[in-house]
Amino acid sequence: MDELQRKTEKILEELGCSNAAVISIVLVNSPEIASLNLKYRGKEGPTNVLSFSQLEGETAGLQTKVLGDVVICTDVAFEDALALGYSNAEMIVYLLIHGILHLVGYDHGFIRDESAMSARLEEIFQMFFTVPIKK
Repeated sequence: MDELQRKTEKILEELGCSNAAVISIVLVNSPEIASLNLKYRGKEGPTNVLSFSQLEGETAGLQTKVLGDVVICTDVAFEDALALGYSNAEMIVYLLIHGILHLVGYDHGFIRDESAMSARLEEIFQMFFTVPIKK
């Protein structure tokens, strides 16, 4: 977990976040993320990563140093890693970057935003791994 913490700090630094920025990273299994996915997104089944920003919604601005939560499903992440040819560690970091990008305001709901988010994700991912991003 120390390695994941170091990578998280580097990601936040690369994104220009304050040294005081706080996020939580939660690793869960398929049933746990499926429950969260249904409750908060209205979608059935597991997904690989969910982000819960503390910079928006009813509590926005109460603690500006708290960015939010990144929830990664290791079951789905490891399946994705196998399908894409990543190591499990590479996939976890990929999903962590993806989740943090959402916390700081990136979105992939629109084509132009998806392009900017994908480029930023690849740039940060390459800081840790030399393998190309696979889609």
